[in-house]
Amino acid sequence: MSTATPPRTVATVTSERGELVLQRRADGALELRVNGVFVMDTAQTSTERALAHAALDLERPHRVLVGGLGLGFTTAELLRDPRVRSVLVAEIEPAVLVWMTDGTVPGGVQVVSDDRVRVQLADVRDVVADQAPGSLDAILLDVDNGPDFLVLDGNAGLYREAFVRTCLVRLRPGGVVVIWSSTESPDLESALAHAAGSYTKRCHQVDLAGRLETYTLYSVTRSDL
Repeated sequence: MSTATPPRTVATVTSERGELVLQRRADGALELRVNGVFVMDTAQTSTERALAHAALDLERPHRVLVGGLGLGFTTAELLRDPRVRSVLVAEIEPAVLVWMTDGTVPGGVQVVSDDRVRVQLADVRDVVADQAPGSLDAILLDVDNGPDFLVLDGNAGLYREAFVRTCLVRLRPGGVVVIWSSTESPDLESALAHAAGSYTKRCHQVDLAGRLETYTLYSVTRSDL
């Protein structure tokens, strides 16, 4: 008989997109699930931080748009670099912002209260579309688990050629779009190649409570220098 301690629910909310649950595991980590599907936790954050560094590797990462506030690790990593002047975060779920601002997520208050951060409660597609052409240095997308293991079917368009092209137009020449995916995805690779001519793929092995998984960061560059 298993003696494992079940996770304890810290907060839960139901929206038009389904149920969001923030729970505390026996190891002390916070875990976010959407409609019962694991999304992220506070124990394994290496790829969220690697996503930020895809922008910080640029010579000029001044203006960055982040798709998905999550538990704040990508935005927090960006803020560690003084070259970053502004971070616009698109987050569709108001509860996620509440959990960051009321102390439910440790360190969340410092992230969202930074003068360089603005969180817009909206679909990332609308937020990107509202940005002026050539106004951003990087767009970092970590909105779902990737095109092949979607938590929400409505997010499929985020991984298609049309949206990638929309993102590229909002970048300055030399700027990057970086997409987090829980798996390698041939369909996404095709979309990126058609939109930008080429792409870069970086695979990251992570340990999720003793289970090894490989997450992938895909990036494309606006190359009309």
